[in-house]
Amino acid sequence: MTRMRTTTVDLLQFHWQDYSDKGYLTALQILQDLQNEGLISAVGLCNFDAIRTDEICTQLGPGFIVSNQVQFSLIDTRPLHGMADVCERHNVKLLTYGTLCGGFLADQWLNQPEPDLYSGVLTPSQRKYLDMILKAWGSWALFQSLLAVLRDIGDRHGGLSIANIATRWVLDHSFVGAVIIGARLGVSEHIDDNNRVFGFRLTDEDNHAIEAVQARSNGRRMITLIGDCGAEYR
Repeated sequence: MTRMRTTTVDLLQFHWQDYSDKGYLTALQILQDLQNEGLISAVGLCNFDAIRTDEICTQLGPGFIVSNQVQFSLIDTRPLHGMADVCERHNVKLLTYGTLCGGFLADQWLNQPEPDLYSGVLTPSQRKYLDMILKAWGSWALFQSLLAVLRDIGDRHGGLSIANIATRWVLDHSFVGAVIIGARLGVSEHIDDNNRVFGFRLTDEDNHAIEAVQARSNGRRMITLIGDCGAEYR
């Protein structure tokens, strides 16, 4: 607060590494006391799974936890399996990252050959998401099919980008409060393109076309392959 020159933290996001140590409940109770003192406006979680999110919200009462920051995209749909129900039950919103899979869900990768994971050209973030696409979700060929479908949908909506469609798909879920889009100031910002996300909604035809590709992937089984939300960081 001193560094930010403020008297209140708007949103304090809380992460806990080891679930076997129940100290996270004690720590959150302390944060609840600080909130009651007016030092914190809202408390959110970061990379908590559905079981622990439900436990925390149940024990600390309604309205205390307002959000959970987790990965959610057309590739990583794990929040649909458990987390969505917990969010709806406790009125928690997801702040989602990885929505564009490190930039792979974009026009620049359409009709491109599979990149070399160890070439040194990819960023650490891109290597993480490419590994997920190839080893957990499906294959590069299937990913190209998904990009082609997203390109067709973008054309039907007046030339929107693949990133627009991928972002809109995430935002259309009622339990999502916001998406966190990666940007490098002065290098890769896409401000004008990102703003176009708010000017349209996906149709039933759009969603059916996307679902047809997802049904051919391992998306529904990723929660058993990787674990629930945040498991990849533990």
